[in-house]
Amino acid sequence: MLRAGGKRLVELGFGQKTVPVVWRGYHERVVDHYNNPRNVGSFDKNDPDVGTGLVGAPACGDVMKLQIKIDETSGKIVDACFKTFGCGSAIASSSVATEWVKGKQMEDVLSIKNTEIAKHLSLPPVKLHCSMLAEDAIKAAVKDYETKRGRSERNKEATLKTATA
Repeated sequence: MLRAGGKRLVELGFGQKTVPVVWRGYHERVVDHYNNPRNVGSFDKNDPDVGTGLVGAPACGDVMKLQIKIDETSGKIVDACFKTFGCGSAIASSSVATEWVKGKQMEDVLSIKNTEIAKHLSLPPVKLHCSMLAEDAIKAAVKDYETKRGRSERNKEATLKTATA
């Protein structure tokens, strides 16, 4: 029906000027991670080997839960998963974050920046908050794990500095 009405408008002379339509679609990586998200799920949050980061952006309604499972002996992240309520960019950012943290040391994942995730997904400026959520979720998951284990690497370093001073 819409096509028929559009044809009539063109026939009546309303279609003399052609206006280019600008398609503002997502980058193919965002679409891929949205359509085929990696590592969706959850672990038992009470497991001492699991760190859970739960973050949200009240302005847009995105909520992200990212969990990491750590091998205590090596300190490596052996598995990661997420559940996200939000837009395609938030889901894609979560999916990328879980892929990037797997197999890395806990200290190394803290250096993952939202700008790297945003660049990888080619997120527009209006969607940068999604990559910021992913970075915050990673940091929160590591902090949760350290709290569960009754240790904080930052606290250990501070204790060592004051002990040697």
